[in-house]
Amino acid sequence: MSTFLLVHGAWHSGQCWERVVPLLEDAGHRVLTPSLTGYGDKAHLLSPEVGLDTHVDDVVGLIRDHDLTDVVLVGHSYSGLVISSAANQVPERLAHLVYLDAMVPEDGESALDVLPVTKHMIEAAEGWRIPPMPEQPAPFGLFGVTEPADVAWLRTMLSDQPVLCLTQPVHLDNPAVNAIPRTHIHCTGAVPEGVIRRPVAATQPNGTPAQVWELPTGHDCMITMPVELSELFLKLADV
Repeated sequence: MSTFLLVHGAWHSGQCWERVVPLLEDAGHRVLTPSLTGYGDKAHLLSPEVGLDTHVDDVVGLIRDHDLTDVVLVGHSYSGLVISSAANQVPERLAHLVYLDAMVPEDGESALDVLPVTKHMIEAAEGWRIPPMPEQPAPFGLFGVTEPADVAWLRTMLSDQPVLCLTQPVHLDNPAVNAIPRTHIHCTGAVPEGVIRRPVAATQPNGTPAQVWELPTGHDCMITMPVELSELFLKLADV
């Protein structure tokens, strides 16, 4: 049995994994899908002081409080930053890092460095909070979700994103992080203008060949292709 800790991206909540959880649990694995501070059941805690460090503390605290080990830590989108800094603090508790259509930072970088288009989001922000990206015509939809019923469901879980989440830097100064195997899962559906994915280096930090998988769908693949995504996760559990 593996323990999957699935960390949602910006604006979302842990509810976004609802279609994936039973597929992993039915295969005998433990699954945790917390909502980060400011989202879902923690939406009332949204404030200007909530930042990347807050969300890293959420993840590290959960891992330590539940005494989790051999964790497959998955970060979607913005939470590629979150899982990177979390791994820096508890590398000995992690079995695998999964960057799910995610930002992949270097030490000291923020979202502004990894995805420069976030600068425009901050400039257009309503004070300290950034509203969710608007729905666009197909094939872009709302975070890559285009089915009307799915779009309506997704809207129920979206909250504003504090600017501080995008400006605080990642900390990756613990050499032990480099030993953790990584997998990158890229969603290859329509990508909005200005969103440019960094290429994945041919060799992982641990010296092994890079592992990059693709899903032919939009950004929120846990909603649009939960079965196929779960099958990829289950491959990691067998490693």
